[in-house]
Amino acid sequence: MKSRFIALSLLSLSVLIHQGCRPIVGVEYQGPEGAAPDAWTASLAGHLKGGSSDIDRWWAAFKDPALNQLIDRVREANPNLRAAAQRISEARALRQVAQSQLLPTVGLTGQADKTRSSDSLLVPLPDNTTNFYSAGFDAIWEIDVFGGLRRSVEAADANTAAVTESYRDLLVILYAETALNYVEYRTLQQRIRYAQANIAAQEKTVEITEGRLEAELVPKIDVTAATTNLEVSRGLIPVLRTQLAFAKNRLATLTGGFPGSVERLLAKDRGIPSPKKGFSAGLPADLLRSRPDIRRAERRLASQTALIGVAEADLYPRFTLFGTFSLQSVRASDFFESQSRAYAFGPAFRWQIFTAGRIRSNIQIQEARTEQALANYERAVLLGVEEVETSMAAIANGWDLVATLDRGVASAQETVDLVKDNYTEGLIDFQRVLDAERVKFTTQDSAAVARGGIAKSYIALYKALGGGSKVDDVVPISEPQTKANTPLARMFSNHREAEVESEPEPEAGDDATGGDS
Repeated sequence: MKSRFIALSLLSLSVLIHQGCRPIVGVEYQGPEGAAPDAWTASLAGHLKGGSSDIDRWWAAFKDPALNQLIDRVREANPNLRAAAQRISEARALRQVAQSQLLPTVGLTGQADKTRSSDSLLVPLPDNTTNFYSAGFDAIWEIDVFGGLRRSVEAADANTAAVTESYRDLLVILYAETALNYVEYRTLQQRIRYAQANIAAQEKTVEITEGRLEAELVPKIDVTAATTNLEVSRGLIPVLRTQLAFAKNRLATLTGGFPGSVERLLAKDRGIPSPKKGFSAGLPADLLRSRPDIRRAERRLASQTALIGVAEADLYPRFTLFGTFSLQSVRASDFFESQSRAYAFGPAFRWQIFTAGRIRSNIQIQEARTEQALANYERAVLLGVEEVETSMAAIANGWDLVATLDRGVASAQETVDLVKDNYTEGLIDFQRVLDAERVKFTTQDSAAVARGGIAKSYIALYKALGGGSKVDDVVPISEPQTKANTPLARMFSNHREAEVESEPEPEAGDDATGGDS
């Protein structure tokens, strides 16, 4: 009766603890105070002043259907995202493991033995064969008196949230990288068009010099100089095309396909995407809520803080309730009789009295890791503010650069026209023509790069503000791993489908053997 009273008392205590008593070990987590500045740099924020934009779907502001389709493909087929989703499933399962430690563990046992002793014993036994039958269950329940188990659940909850934020941070990175490579692709196309137009103009210049050479109006050096200038310009085309292939291949990889998978999507040249001028970046404090890497750092800090309590729990005794019940008999006919019952139950505790400082050292380790997590959080905030300010500065100066280069392109074209007219009339030497053509092409190329740079700066700003992290508000949960949908099974299934698709269909007039009828 006394043991039953003790067991019931501990059971009542455990119920009270599980219903809301705070853990004794560890410290109650409080989020770090925001360290972001009160406002952005006034001059930059004023330059970008504009209406608010949909930061979660920022790529729609470029109004480019091809870019929209690329982003959709990234979300659906990027293998890094699939791996990140599986890490979320793993974290959720680990959280369930931690939660299960708060509940009893029950097991079933069963045994049926036939034992025969040796006939060569010094004292022969009258019956050297015995039977033994046993079946029952056992249960054990650790009562979380001091809260170590609840701290482990708290740590697992925060870790699950941190892994989820890593998934969202990967979304931000992949969307931005896809857009940057798309802008680079369109910028390279524009540069190639300028180069081809410049080559066509230089070919005409070569024809002019050859005609004047035949008329003995200019020396041959004018022809050779014009030809050299033309070939140098032609040599730039292969370089630009190599970079174009690099951007295309990168887009294919980001969208989970091979290089040929995006060729049709990129076939229509839509020009360099141009964002709207002006954008409201909000307040620096908004970064703490919008950037997934900052939210992840905060959740990792919360998880690590809870682990201090898990370590401190080893300083205190652990209380458990245990119980076993079984039926045991040497004859099958007596197995279900009342005299075959066997049981044991009661409370138990275990307390590590001497560990040579191991527990204290482990607590110090967790405290040091918590300080590291806090420093990482502060670093994430600083980097976030830095990236936003840098992007705004690039945009503010980029628009000025584009306006300047556009005026320079118009002026350079007029200069080339005037110089060629004067050269044809014999008023100036050919070096002036070469210089004017080089300046025009260089200015055009710089203007294309600057326009692409503006788009890239906006993309960098959207990324710095955490844009795109909430597109998948519900993070996908992995399918149950049945025999039919394991990764290996799907891999072989896809392989067979690819083989069927690659088999050529027989042409009309071919017989079953592939020969002509």
